[in-house]
Amino acid sequence: MRPYGQFCGLARAAEILGQRWALLVLRDLLVGPRRYSDLAAGLPGIPSNVLAARLKELEQDGLVAREARSGADRSVVYLPTRRAEALVPVLDALGRWGAADMRVPREGEVVTEAALVSSLRSAIQRDARRLRPRSTYQVTIADLTIHVAIDGDDVRVAPGPHPDPDLVIATGPGLRDLLAGAVGPEQAIAEGIVELSGDQTAFGDFVATFHVPYAST
Repeated sequence: MRPYGQFCGLARAAEILGQRWALLVLRDLLVGPRRYSDLAAGLPGIPSNVLAARLKELEQDGLVAREARSGADRSVVYLPTRRAEALVPVLDALGRWGAADMRVPREGEVVTEAALVSSLRSAIQRDARRLRPRSTYQVTIADLTIHVAIDGDDVRVAPGPHPDPDLVIATGPGLRDLLAGAVGPEQAIAEGIVELSGDQTAFGDFVATFHVPYAST
C-alpha cells in the first residue's frame, strides 16, 4: 500500500480499498464466509499470491477475520468484520454506478455467484409499499442459482436454491435489459428472455423490486 500522504477519509479509503482485487474479495465475503479455495474459484484470474496478499492486508486493516471451523470440517474460513459490513451500501452504490454502462458481457467476462447476488442486492428498490409480502424467488442463470426472499420492506438476496420458491426464473444476459426497464415483464416472457415456473403473477412484483437503469447520454 502506498499512502497518499493526506489526512482525508477518501484518501484513507482509497489506500485500503484501491488495491487490485480488494473490492471483489470484499464483495464475495459480504455474500457469505469463504474458504481460501472458495475465494480463488469465485475470482477467476486472480493470482494466488495476490489473493493471499489482499486477505492479509484486509485482515490487518480490520475488514476480514479468519475463523477455524470445528467438527469434521476443520477448514479455515474468511469472513467480513462489522467494519467491512458497513461498506455494503458503498459497494452497492458503486455496483449500480458501474452497471449503468453495462449491457452485455464483454468477451471473456463471466458471471459468478457472488457477482449475481451483489448485483441484485444493489438493484433493490426500497419502496416497501410496492413489494409483494412474503414472496420467494429462485433465479437461475446458466449453472448459477440464487434466491430472493421478500417480506414487506425486508428483501434478502442469497446464494443457492430456495427450498420452496413461489416462482422460479431461468434467464440469461437479457436480465440486464429487464433490470434497466428497457424490456417489460410481458415482453421478457414473450421473447423468451425469461422462462418461468410457478406463480407467474409474482413476476411483475419481482421486476418492480429490482431496477438499475442504463446511463443517460
